[in-house]
Amino acid sequence: MAGKLTAQGAGILLVTANVGSLFEDLENLQKLWLREFCQTVQAHRPQFVAVHFQEVGGKNYEASMTHVDSFIQELHSSDAMKDYNRARVYLDKNYKSPEQFTALGCCYFLHESLKNIQQFDFKAKKFKKVFGKDILSDALCSASLEKEKFPLDYFPERKWSRKGFIRTRWTLGDCAFDLVNIHLFHDASNLVAWEKSPSVYSGARQKALGFVLDRITDQRFERLPYFIFGDFNFRLDSKQVIESLCSTATMQTVRSADSNEVQKLIFKESDNDHKVLLQLEKKLFHYINQDVFRENNGTQLLEFDRELCVFKERLHELDISFPPSYPYSEDSSQGKQYMNTRCPSWCDRILMSSSAKDLILKPENEEKSITYDNIGPNVCMGDHKPVYLYFRLNSGAGKPNANKHKCCVVQ
Repeated sequence: MAGKLTAQGAGILLVTANVGSLFEDLENLQKLWLREFCQTVQAHRPQFVAVHFQEVGGKNYEASMTHVDSFIQELHSSDAMKDYNRARVYLDKNYKSPEQFTALGCCYFLHESLKNIQQFDFKAKKFKKVFGKDILSDALCSASLEKEKFPLDYFPERKWSRKGFIRTRWTLGDCAFDLVNIHLFHDASNLVAWEKSPSVYSGARQKALGFVLDRITDQRFERLPYFIFGDFNFRLDSKQVIESLCSTATMQTVRSADSNEVQKLIFKESDNDHKVLLQLEKKLFHYINQDVFRENNGTQLLEFDRELCVFKERLHELDISFPPSYPYSEDSSQGKQYMNTRCPSWCDRILMSSSAKDLILKPENEEKSITYDNIGPNVCMGDHKPVYLYFRLNSGAGKPNANKHKCCVVQ
């Protein structure tokens, strides 16, 4: 990759990774994760790498946040990244401020052959050339990004958790775009998620995602193509997927003796010795045949993946051909096994505006193919498999506008 590269055809690698599990097993999981990530970089050899992390510092972040810097340093200094001579790293580590803490991290690596890339300064409202390697952390009060946590009344249980978004803005040649890291709300209870279709949790995610889309397309800054990638926590429609998986079963309800609240639902075959197909509790989803989520990459269940439908005019996604990205076993010896905690779902996604989709250069041959896939399909990467999109940039997708900087026209 010697010589100066133009924007046209530059290789772009976008990665989203919930890394909460990695800080629970520093010795095994982090090494596996870094190895698989580096192999992905080496396989595609992109000029621009954007990695969006969620749950930086892990689930016990008060104890584990001290390990974040060494993880980033190992990533930074790996052989796969040695030719990336400029970097921008943003880590929200300030857990002592719960009303602002998102635990999001954004890492951007620029290959030495890439000469025509700039980053936007949101305060000065102009693009600036990128030099050297900078790592910013804690509260992230930087002009180089926008960080927001969702308002408290957006949180399903009305209490703070690590959810929000970070936006950065870049220009490569005559093409400008936004990159947005996002973490939406999870399903707190399988039983509540099962009660109606769509679930109350789906509604909370829809509201929060709408908030982000409105924010990044408002009038404060020029509207640009955007890629939004992170842990959306999208789930399969619980009620409908369970009805499909257990269509021949009868349901038994187990209630608490004290409060009469539903504690467990047991779905049994009507015949066949009343074999148990599924046990459902607040944090238990124990289905008899996990292979249904792995066969043909689980894509027969994509009909129950409906949360994106509400945004079909605003968000686009390439075809999914990888298995549900969550919840994998956190046992470092179990690469393909799902935990029996939640229904496996495609939580980790890379979405884009219609104008951003136009920036993806249609490949002329196999060697320059577009790839939307997961990382480490056969090894343990934590409870989430990272998801990536590799493509080459079509800088001819839009004409430069009349502003002092050049950018692609927004559709």
